[in-house]
Amino acid sequence: MLYQEIQKVVELKHRLRSFMDRYVYPNEERYYREAEELGPWKVYPVVEQLKPKAREEGLWNLFLPESEHGAGLTNLEYAPLCEVMGRSHLAPELFNCSAPDTGNMEVLSRYGTREHQERWLKPLLAGEIRSCFAMTEPAVASSDATNIESSIVRDGDHYVINGRKWYTTNATDPRCKICIFMGKTDPDNPDRHRQQSMILVPMDTPGVKVLRPIPVFGFYGVPDRASEVVFENVRVPASNMLLGEGRGFEIAQGRRVPVRIHHCSRLIGLAQRTLEKM
Repeated sequence: MLYQEIQKVVELKHRLRSFMDRYVYPNEERYYREAEELGPWKVYPVVEQLKPKAREEGLWNLFLPESEHGAGLTNLEYAPLCEVMGRSHLAPELFNCSAPDTGNMEVLSRYGTREHQERWLKPLLAGEIRSCFAMTEPAVASSDATNIESSIVRDGDHYVINGRKWYTTNATDPRCKICIFMGKTDPDNPDRHRQQSMILVPMDTPGVKVLRPIPVFGFYGVPDRASEVVFENVRVPASNMLLGEGRGFEIAQGRRVPVRIHHCSRLIGLAQRTLEKM
């Protein structure tokens, strides 16, 4: 059984490398040119042209474990494949394996209701829409999520959301239709890890305003599209709450652990390619 599992990963890695040689590396120059000319608020045609080819070859949603929608790989099995994809900024989205969609899809798959999954998970899995994750805030040291200050307040059958977020990956993408927002529903709870909640916010909800893409060292982050977003008196149905009030930190830990492994694996691949070029 172990031999069969290893062979499955080896075979997928071979197919990924072939795809990279045929489609990814030859189109990188076009990708960066389109990103420069169109900017962080547009869809890049080369991406949309190559995504169907990856799907046709069965190289799609490789990240998703234990699911009818993905390859059913563990993080250990997925890591070397993620490393191959990480060799190019263009590659991950072509396989529907890019941040923050991978983490958001896992959240919806694990913690979303049937309605959430039907409305948001299915089109994300199909690569028809994109998503963002709003946690980090400019006013506090929010790499420690217990410090976030954004509020989520119950008002009858709705929650009212207020806060300013930045490094909200992907928010400037016109295909970005849903946001997973992290804020505090119980800021006075003595357990600092039970103060936070996560809630689904459609990006077309009144009060959601994407202010700007955030440059890093003078460059807009391709493919991250890191963004600053303001949520001002945003009202969403109470049914948009994930798992329930006070479960946000728990969800964040479940989301961030595998996603961090993905990031590290991709960066290993990019570092290896950089060394090869040197």
